[in-house]
Amino acid sequence: MSIETDQLKVELQGSVLVLTLNRPEKKNAITHEMVAAWAEQLAKARTDDAVRVIVVTGSGDAFCSGADFSMMRANRQNQPEQPRGLESFVHRIAVALEDLDKPVLAAINGPAVGAGLGMALMTDIRFMADTARVAEGYINVGIFPGDGDTYYLPRLIGTARALEMFWTGDFWSAQECLDWGVVNRVFPAAELMERTMAFAQRLTTRPQAAIRTVKRATYAARNMNLRDSLGMIASYSQMVSSSPDRREAFEAFVAAHPTWKVETQ
Repeated sequence: MSIETDQLKVELQGSVLVLTLNRPEKKNAITHEMVAAWAEQLAKARTDDAVRVIVVTGSGDAFCSGADFSMMRANRQNQPEQPRGLESFVHRIAVALEDLDKPVLAAINGPAVGAGLGMALMTDIRFMADTARVAEGYINVGIFPGDGDTYYLPRLIGTARALEMFWTGDFWSAQECLDWGVVNRVFPAAELMERTMAFAQRLTTRPQAAIRTVKRATYAARNMNLRDSLGMIASYSQMVSSSPDRREAFEAFVAAHPTWKVETQ
């Protein structure tokens, strides 16, 4: 299934939903129209059993250059309503992703700048082309990183490193992003989508109850003390253990490893 829109390409490949930011002439700069379509697709994916994994990437030679400057200039006279404007703009993606317990991967195929990097940071796992670069470029145009970077980035790489990226606005190479923990893997540009899709397809074959509860527990535990986290884990463990795909996975593993029971006794 493939759907073409003006600003977002939507394609279901097996059980992987691929969302491609589709404004290559503008380096996939974000607009209200793009965000609305993006948020709608994430909301649909949340309850669509045909979708097990989501991949986000950019068309052309960029991932995303951030918010569209022409749109920002048009909104300049509306400064008093800026918080409300963000809630109906890029914050919609952050909220939609928080509600989504399915894996979300970013394939950073080219520059990801400002809000473009922020959108990648919202995903669970990030893969990056070796030719791509990223920048928290807000400081260069005198604006605040309003899409959630100050929430996501310090949690990934620590406060001091995040502040360096915010305060300088410098570009960081794929290798630097890998070294600092901004991304999980770096691949040759020509292999990025193939390698990302291979990983995504692998996740679609794993027990889905475990995949989703692990995601919920991992994120929730960041804001819990140990005892609360252990209580949540006990509840999830019981739920996953009784799920059909857990039994199927266990039986398939034992069938593929007939000596495993003996070796582990």
